[in-house]
Amino acid sequence: MPNETRMLTVAAIRKHKGKTEVLFNEMQAIFRPLFAANLALSFTKLLRESLRNRTPVKGLVDAKRGVLRRVAPPSAGEIREFREFKILLESPERSQRVDVSSLDPTEFNLAHFHRRLRCFRECRRIIPNYKKAKKIFDFCAKQSCNLGGPFSISPCIPFQYVIDGCYARAHKMRWIIENKYGYCCEKVFSFANQNNDHLAVRANKWGGCCVGWWYHVAPLVRVRLGRFFVLCLVIDPGMFDKPVLLSTWLAAQENTGCDSTAHVSMYSIQPGSAYWPNNYAGTAFGTDPSYTQTNATLINYQNLVTC
Repeated sequence: MPNETRMLTVAAIRKHKGKTEVLFNEMQAIFRPLFAANLALSFTKLLRESLRNRTPVKGLVDAKRGVLRRVAPPSAGEIREFREFKILLESPERSQRVDVSSLDPTEFNLAHFHRRLRCFRECRRIIPNYKKAKKIFDFCAKQSCNLGGPFSISPCIPFQYVIDGCYARAHKMRWIIENKYGYCCEKVFSFANQNNDHLAVRANKWGGCCVGWWYHVAPLVRVRLGRFFVLCLVIDPGMFDKPVLLSTWLAAQENTGCDSTAHVSMYSIQPGSAYWPNNYAGTAFGTDPSYTQTNATLINYQNLVTC
């Protein structure tokens, strides 16, 4: 499935190294327009109208190659259907500017550092120890579509395709953490939404190629460490082989060997119900309470690979 048609809202249109980039709220991948010359003007106008009016477009995209091939205005019925599932998260937490290189991991990775978060106060069913966190991680990782099954959940989770779909993988893992294991799960979002920032990782688990995003999201869990400390760990089997510290997860997305502009502009810890961003600023988020969008994306990506 190299090309797919998606209903999308434009988060930003920006220039990078002299080339136009189009970013969509519903996809983490970064796209460059590749339009036929006779259609470029009308397609660009439609994208700018979508950005200005916050209205959806139908985009033909190739996420693996990072190419936007064409756009079209959706029908009235398609717009109504799109808006029905576009449910926004009420009262999201604030996103924070961050300089990952200057973080003090001995403070930043403690839940106490983020004590002002309402979502932390609202749920205290935290994971009792690292051993249990690793067990949850391993269970999630075993649901990877590339392993061939049989799987304990349906659909499988395409960890082998990290180019796009983090929002769906994270939401399915959130379901596992909360429903199978009974613990709290928040989400952590990273953004490259300032200047020429990009998120860049090397997909060492899937062939070693470089992958770029404008945002990324994964489940964040709180894990007790002894009597007095609670750590913030991220569950991301697409990138790692075990739960990792929040600071480690952010730093991995600044691989300048892949992209000289790799830099995390902001991070945002949100309730587990947050699904994907609803704007470029990272101040609004959509949800997927029925897991309809989640499962559809997992199925679409189950046979794709990263490198």
